[in-house]
Amino acid sequence: MTSGFYGWAKKNKLVIDRKDYPNGVPFKAYIILVNHWCHRIILTIAQLALVIMLCTVFMNVVLRFCFNSGIAWAEEVPRLLVMLFTFLACAIGVRDHMHISVDILYNRFPKGGKMRKFMNFLADFATLICGILIFWYGLQFILRLRPGILPMTGWPTWLQYIPAPLGGFLMTFDSLLFLFHILDPDDLLYSEKEVDYQELVKQQASELNAQKGGNN
Repeated sequence: MTSGFYGWAKKNKLVIDRKDYPNGVPFKAYIILVNHWCHRIILTIAQLALVIMLCTVFMNVVLRFCFNSGIAWAEEVPRLLVMLFTFLACAIGVRDHMHISVDILYNRFPKGGKMRKFMNFLADFATLICGILIFWYGLQFILRLRPGILPMTGWPTWLQYIPAPLGGFLMTFDSLLFLFHILDPDDLLYSEKEVDYQELVKQQASELNAQKGGNN
């Protein structure tokens, strides 16, 4: 059981392999480990929210059309879960830089050059500001709506705004780690490294030219 869990945790980057650090584990590795665990927890919550939302909506549709009845809270709960899933998915997108971006100007500069580094810094800094604003104003909404009660479930009104500071905190956390070069952009948790087709075409062209030169 232990070895199985350790293998799963190692595969998902949730443990530190001390063989990679023969001279001692640096503090940076522990920060990255905390980041990985935060995203694992967030991903699990988002997955559960999506499954519960789909099951609730499906069950309510079946009850309405087949039994002419329904669940009173079946519209309110999915709405809360949609908000939860949306903000958590936004934070997940920041971690692997999966949000939509326009890179026409970015690709005109050489890979690894100063302009690309500067534009990467601007992108991470802008994301940091957005994360701070979402976190701060999400907390303000929670404090402002504490006395309220949701009509169907009877839950506190501020529950629907918890995803905002939660997602904002994670966006801020990730952005700071990128800005201080603690996280490597190639350290991906949810996606695979994107293929740079321009570099691939250049590499294939250079190999083809080398083969022609060798044949001559």
